[in-house]
Formats: sequence, C-alpha cells, structure tokens
Amino acid sequence: MSQSHQQQELPSHLAIIMDGNGRWATQRGMRRQEGHRQGVETLRQSVKDVMQAGIKCLTLFSFSSENWNRPKAEVNFLMSLLQRFIESDLADLHGQNVRVRMLGRRQDLSPKIIKLIERAESLTADNTSLQLQVAFNYGAREEIADAASRLARRAVAGTLDPASITPEVFGSELLTAGLPDPDLIIRTSGEYRISNFLLWQSAYAEFFFTETLWPDFTADDLAEALSAYAQRDRRFGGLSNQKEREH
Repeated sequence: MSQSHQQQELPSHLAIIMDGNGRWATQRGMRRQEGHRQGVETLRQSVKDVMQAGIKCLTLFSFSSENWNRPKAEVNFLMSLLQRFIESDLADLHGQNVRVRMLGRRQDLSPKIIKLIERAESLTADNTSLQLQVAFNYGAREEIADAASRLARRAVAGTLDPASITPEVFGSELLTAGLPDPDLIIRTSGEYRISNFLLWQSAYAEFFFTETLWPDFTADDLAEALSAYAQRDRRFGGLSNQKEREH
C-alpha cells in the first residue's frame, strides 16, 4: 500500500471524524459500548495504516464537547476507554516515535485522566514519525471563543495591539498551533457534516464522506479516501494549474 501512496499526492495533515460506533453495535444487537470498544481497535489499526501510507500528521475526533449530553453510563464508559487507551497504548506509540497530543478542554476531565494526558504529551514530545492529536472534549466554537478571550485579555492588559490581530496571530492561539491545517477530513458513517470540528482550520480542507461505519473502517477505506484526495484540484481561491495561464 505504501508504494502506491508514494506515487500520489498525500495530505500532510489528515483528520478523521470517527462516527458510527453506536449504530455498528445496534445493527448487531449489541450495547453501544461494544461499538465504542471496537472503535478503539479500529483507531489503533488506523494509526498504523496512516503511518504506513506516509502521512505525518493525524487528528482524530473522538469525543465532542456536546457528547456530555449522552447517557451518563455511556459517557463514563468513553472516559474509561480513553484512560485505558493511554495506559495500554502509550508505550507502543512512543516506541513507534509517535508524538501524542490531546485537543480539548481539560477542566471537565478527572484529575487522573488529566495526569495521564500530561504524561503522554511529555513522554512523546520529541517524537517525529507521526504527530497524533486526539480531540477529546473538543468543540471548535469553544476553541475559537477561548482563543478570542485570551487575545482580548492581552489587549486589555496593553500587551497586544488589537490592530495586529491577523489570521496568523489568531491561529497561533488555537489548540492546533504549530500544526499544518488539515488537507483532508474524512467522516465515516454516512453523515455529511463536520459537527463543530476544526472549523477555523478546515477553511480549505478537502472532505471525504463514506458510508462505512467507523468500526468497519479499514486500510482499503483509507486508500479510497487518499486516492480521491489526490484527484482533487486544490485552488485555494485561485485558478487551477490548467487554467492559470489562459488569461
């Protein structure tokens, strides 16, 4: 698989909205938790597939700030899954030279989970083969509002000239500061929306929507999305290469 990907243009930053765990379980007569459990297995394999493809930056949307509205038992299970994932997979990810970061508000998480996240980020901070961001308790509107609040406080304090706030300055206040914007965003499960995910950063992202439920997402599904991406004509508001010399 990796050889074919080397012959086509790859996204430098791939983001995935991992959707459909609950429906996957329901279709099989299982509890929703089993879908989330299988979704973690797919996450593990997908990280390996992405690395094999040669992509250097991957962001996964696993738990939105709106997901707190789900039944308490399901939320608690998702929290325990995150904890177990960090505890069981951190050494393996570190061994693969993966840098791990968590995107999202942390004040709502338990002290134990916060400590695990900080340990994972500290341990892997210098790794270079893949930058892996897991968006957990994340909402893009909250991220943008928090960034605006920080800039406003600096302006009030007199340490920032409001006239100097450019898109670049604003972007440096976001949780993804230092990362390239996503080139490609994949959403599984047949839903055609981005659900408050990377709103600022996805201004020029390409989107790929698949009917495949996340637990069923395989290397072949990834290859299909990357092939579709390679055929897109990304103009960023300008003209395509074919047309730019016509006028």
